[in-house]
Amino acid sequence: MKPTGEGRELRKGTPATRGQIIRFLTLLVVLGLAVHIILPQLASLEHSYQVIKGMAAWAVGLAILAQALSYVGNGYLLAAIVRLRSGRLSVFWGMVITLASGSLGLVIGGTLGSTTSTYYWIREKGGDSQGALLASTLPFLFNNGVLLVVAIIGLIRLLVIHDLTTLQVVSFLLFLLLLLGIIGLSGWGIRHPERSVAIARQATAWIARRLHRPYDPSRVGEYLMDLIQSWETIQSGGWQRPAWGAVMNVGFDMLTLYALFFAAGHPISPAVLLTGYGVPLILGRLVFFIPGGIGVIEGSMTTLYTSLGVPYPVSVVVVLSYRALSFWFPTLIGFLLLLVLRPASGNEAESERS
Repeated sequence: MKPTGEGRELRKGTPATRGQIIRFLTLLVVLGLAVHIILPQLASLEHSYQVIKGMAAWAVGLAILAQALSYVGNGYLLAAIVRLRSGRLSVFWGMVITLASGSLGLVIGGTLGSTTSTYYWIREKGGDSQGALLASTLPFLFNNGVLLVVAIIGLIRLLVIHDLTTLQVVSFLLFLLLLLGIIGLSGWGIRHPERSVAIARQATAWIARRLHRPYDPSRVGEYLMDLIQSWETIQSGGWQRPAWGAVMNVGFDMLTLYALFFAAGHPISPAVLLTGYGVPLILGRLVFFIPGGIGVIEGSMTTLYTSLGVPYPVSVVVVLSYRALSFWFPTLIGFLLLLVLRPASGNEAESERS
């Protein structure tokens, strides 16, 4: 007996309904984690009222300016990568794309959604396929590479003063091994392009069979060869400007935090700033299943700075203010920018790559 039209409609709507339920439950879990971890810190703000009341307005303004310049660094990073392939992308549009893709990735597809949208928008704004491919993948390595250097300095100091838990050490080392593994595999793939393409095709075919998705081996080969050829441009001396963009991003982000400590009437030394800055951000990126490292960054950064001699009320106010400037406000701005930038659908993104 053939299904009725109504039955077909119900079957057709089932996947969408399940998807909505899964998204709702995921959001509920994330909000629950945020409430569970952050609310105790928010409650302590009652005891930090005098800190908030006495914050220097000019130093808060400096923190806002520093955070804006941090995103200028991100925009410069994207623009510099696109120009390696003789493409055109302004620093302004690099900033806009960074903000919008970051916000989009929080709710759709995570890193994959952010990368795909970055690729599509760069193509739309004047970059070629190889430039867009590099700009959608390399900022992760440049930004995390600079952040990793800062975190290693902080980790060494924490190990010297014996102020780091076993879990924090293990988590940091796992992220370090992951990043070094990505770099090592990339280097091996560049030296052995034919073997890397063959392995990638086999892995992609296996994943496609598991997910019951169509598979085009020629597309995988073209993608990897474009990436390898583009990376040769980076190796031949084109890495300096993108690296400066990453240094600007991390450097001005650190200046944001430093200015907030100054605003709260408790200036800290550069050594203390470095020690409490890098490790929590690395830990927040390690727990990729929690959007933006919500709760993990706030909790670990507050604990570290308090253990380094900063009064707890000051640590809470400064860290939550820093996260508002570096994560929450940019995320909201990114969602508003989605009204300016047309989100890329899966079909459009695929057609642009072909």
